[in-house]
Amino acid sequence: MKIIILGAGRIGQAVADSLVLERNDITVIDTDRRRLQELEARYDLRGVAGDGTDPAVLAEAGADDTDLLIACAARDETNLACCKIAHLVFRIPVRIARVRSSAWTEGSRLLSPEGFAVDRCLRPEDSLTRYLAKLVEYPQAMQVREFAGGRAVLTVARARAAAPMTSRTIAEIRTLMPDLPLRIVAIYRRFADQPDRFVSASGDTRIEPDDEVFVLTTREHASEVLPLLTRPIEAPAATVRRVMVINGGIVALRLAQLLVEQRKGYYHIKLVESSRERANQLSDNLPADVLLLQAEGTDEDFLEQESIEEIDLLLALSEDDETNIMACLLAKRMGAKRVLALINHRAYADLMHGTQIDIALTPAQAMLGELMTFVRHGDVQAVHSLRRGVAEALEIVVRGDHKTSAVVGRKVGELRLPRDVHMGLIVRGLEGDTPPATDADAEPARKPLTGEDDSAAAANGASEAAAEPQILFPSRDTVIEAGDHIVFFLPHKRLVREIERVFSVKPTFF
Repeated sequence: MKIIILGAGRIGQAVADSLVLERNDITVIDTDRRRLQELEARYDLRGVAGDGTDPAVLAEAGADDTDLLIACAARDETNLACCKIAHLVFRIPVRIARVRSSAWTEGSRLLSPEGFAVDRCLRPEDSLTRYLAKLVEYPQAMQVREFAGGRAVLTVARARAAAPMTSRTIAEIRTLMPDLPLRIVAIYRRFADQPDRFVSASGDTRIEPDDEVFVLTTREHASEVLPLLTRPIEAPAATVRRVMVINGGIVALRLAQLLVEQRKGYYHIKLVESSRERANQLSDNLPADVLLLQAEGTDEDFLEQESIEEIDLLLALSEDDETNIMACLLAKRMGAKRVLALINHRAYADLMHGTQIDIALTPAQAMLGELMTFVRHGDVQAVHSLRRGVAEALEIVVRGDHKTSAVVGRKVGELRLPRDVHMGLIVRGLEGDTPPATDADAEPARKPLTGEDDSAAAANGASEAAAEPQILFPSRDTVIEAGDHIVFFLPHKRLVREIERVFSVKPTFF
C-alpha cells in the first residue's frame, strides 16, 4: 500500500514505525529537514520537505497514486486542509486526520466530502484516556484490549510465584479450570541480559514466574482470570480506589472526568499539578470529588504528606519522560502499590520494561490500533498493537462461502496458518447472523457451574444462543463459518499479510 504521512512529530514517527514494518511504501512530509533525515536513516521510507497543504509538495510525495493519507501534523487546520486538497486535487481514496479539538466530530457535515473530506478523525489524547481507564478497571493487567464490541478481552499480565496458574502447564490449567472460558495465546519469558523471548503456547508449555502471559477471555470473566496469574490464593484481592495522577494536562483532566463519570463516588482521585496557572484552569473543569493539589510529583516530602503508601495506582502523565520515570520510581520506593509512566520515547519504554515501573506506556500505543484498522486489507474489524509494536492481535470477519473462501466450511486443523500464529477465539452470531449449534469439538465460553448436567446446560445454551452471540475457543475440528469473528495473536507484524491472504475472498475460489 502506498501511504503519505504528513508530520514527522511523535505521532507521525510512531505511525511510520508501525507501517514500515509491514513493507508499505511510505512517504513522510514535514517542514523540518533534520527530522526527515533522521527518519530516512532509521527506516525504509522517503522524506519530502515542505508544506503539506501545498499541492506541489503533495505531488512530489506521490499523491497521484497514493492509497492512504494520514495527516498528523501539529495543527488541526493543517491536517484538515491537507485532507481537502488530497481529495479535491489528487482523489486519494482514504484520508485520516489527527485533530485535537472536540469541535470536529465524525459524521459532521464539515468533515464530509463537500467539507474537509476526512474519512476518519484520530484523537490520540482521547484514545489514550480510554485506554488508561481500562488499566484502572483491570489493575493487575499490563495491557487490556477488547474485541467483538467488547465481548472478548485480551489481557496481558505478569505471572507471579504461588499464583494458581503459575508453575502449571497449559494442559493442566485446562483440566483444573474446565469451566473458566480462557485461552492462553502467547508467553514472553525473561532471560538474564537478553530481550524477552517469545514462547509458543502449546499444551505442554509451563507458565513460569515473571512470564508475560497473554490471555483471551470473555469480558465477564476477565476480572476472574487475572488474579489466577497475578495473586497467590491467600493474598487479598487487588483493587484500585485511591488514584493519584501526576500532571494536569488534557489527558489527566479527561481521565479524572471519565473515572468519575463511570463510577461516581467509587474512586478517590488526587490530581497533582506543579503550575499554579494550570491548577487554576483545572479547578474550573474538574469534578467536585477530585482533589486538586499544586505540587511537584517528584517531591518526596509532598508524597509522604499525601500518604503515598496508601495509593493503589499512581499515573505519571507529564510530557517529560524523565519526570514520569522519577515520579514512578520514587512513589514505588515509598510504598505505592502500582505505578504507570507515560513515556514518549520508545527506547526509554523498552528500558523501563521489567523494572519497578509496572507499566511503561507510550502514547501512540493506544491510538495505533484504531489507525491500523484502516490500513488492513479485507474484513479486519479490530487491530491492537502489542509489546510496543512488535506483536499484534487482530479480529477478522470471515466472508464468502465454500466457493469464494479458502476457510469457510473448513476445519481449523485444515487451515494453512503461519507458524506461531494463534487462533484465540471465535465469536459467532454477530451482525444479525443466526448462530448455528455450537461446534461439538469447540470449547464454548461457559458460565460457572450451576449443577446442571451437560445435556441440560447444552439445551439452555442453545436457547440462549438465539439471542446472544457465542464465544468459542476452537479446537482443530471446529468448522469455520461465514460471519465468524476470529481473534488471532501474531508474534510478528510481518505475519499480518499472510493471515489477510488466507482469509481473503476471491471471485471464484476453485
